[in-house]
Amino acid sequence: MQVFLGIILGMLLLIGAVFISDSIQTSSVANGQTAQANRTVVNWDVVADDWHTFKTRAHDDWVRISSK
Repeated sequence: MQVFLGIILGMLLLIGAVFISDSIQTSSVANGQTAQANRTVVNWDVVADDWHTFKTRAHDDWVRISSK
């Protein structure tokens, strides 16, 4: 049980550190191709869309399974 808790805590810390690192950096989109070194690590809009899709599918599957 402690191993799984450690794995989950490690994943949360990694995601939090990457999010903080990305939010500190400035976006290079407005500066053109010369500022590619400052691009963010993660495209957070895509992550948000994927997370929303995952939650919706999980909820729909839960409703389908629990209605039986």
